[in-house]
Amino acid sequence: MATIEPVLRLNMSGRADTRAAEADRYRAAIAMTEYADKAGFAVVNVEEHHDAEIGWLPSPLLLAGMIAARTEQIIIRGSAVLAPLYDAMRLAEDIAMLDLVSKGRFLMVLGQGYRPSEYHVMGRNFETRGPDTDKLIDTLLKAWSGEPFDHEGRTIHVSPPPYTSPHPPLYYGGMSPAAAKRAARWGLPFLPGQPMPEIEAIYVAECEKLGKIARVETFTDMAMLFVDRDPDKAWAELGPYFLKEVDQYARWTKAGVQRVYDAGSGSIEALRSAGTYEILTPEECLARARALDRPYRPILHPLAGGIAPERGWESMTLFVNEVLNKL
Repeated sequence: MATIEPVLRLNMSGRADTRAAEADRYRAAIAMTEYADKAGFAVVNVEEHHDAEIGWLPSPLLLAGMIAARTEQIIIRGSAVLAPLYDAMRLAEDIAMLDLVSKGRFLMVLGQGYRPSEYHVMGRNFETRGPDTDKLIDTLLKAWSGEPFDHEGRTIHVSPPPYTSPHPPLYYGGMSPAAAKRAARWGLPFLPGQPMPEIEAIYVAECEKLGKIARVETFTDMAMLFVDRDPDKAWAELGPYFLKEVDQYARWTKAGVQRVYDAGSGSIEALRSAGTYEILTPEECLARARALDRPYRPILHPLAGGIAPERGWESMTLFVNEVLNKL
């Protein structure tokens, strides 16, 4: 029997024209997650970027808290949270609170980030991000133990302790050998930003060497999905929004790393050919799910690039009524 495990992506890219309309977009994002939770979505993904020309979600933990208060079942995944940009003790307390409110449903994928401008904005040192990340992970794990510990010469006690034992769900994310080795060194599950067999193999080998349990989370469906009864007409309408997001992301390209979501930048035609953004009919979605020998994990991105909330709602409700409810 075909199974489906939908993901809702909220990165809030593409600012609205007015402050009131931008407020409506954020309120719609929370309402969409409440709707997705009741409909049976598996995950809602919030992410973090700063210094983005078109706007991006800068505060995933705050949005995650609002979502946790309005949902019951859905996993809330912060992927990625740029942890070295945070004060370690404040981050430990905030995640403990999120873990309590969500009853263990907030999963943080800790990432370093790769853009010097983000470190500049937050007053952090980009050159020391490696050792700073190790120190932060150590601090988080000690803080969540519920026991007093030494922190920079001071005895610290974080209270209340988190809901989940021994600590809130914590993954390490990255797309480099260094990231894979860091995840293994700390015994954390590893979540690359896209399927990367070579990097995943480094992580598994390093875990074996260190006597750690290797746990790799792999994305199986990477395309951003929009559901519409007339894909050609919808591409003419929505393609510019998708392209706005992709062009922004492509400007953040990291040398030596080929990224899925860089593909198709430059033109709507190239973007459509790349397949990283798809507009499918409900029937096409159903056919795809039924053809797979594994769960179909589509990523719905209803507010991509500044799409108006009412248009995003059309796609969401069509997907739920004509695809999800039929599977």
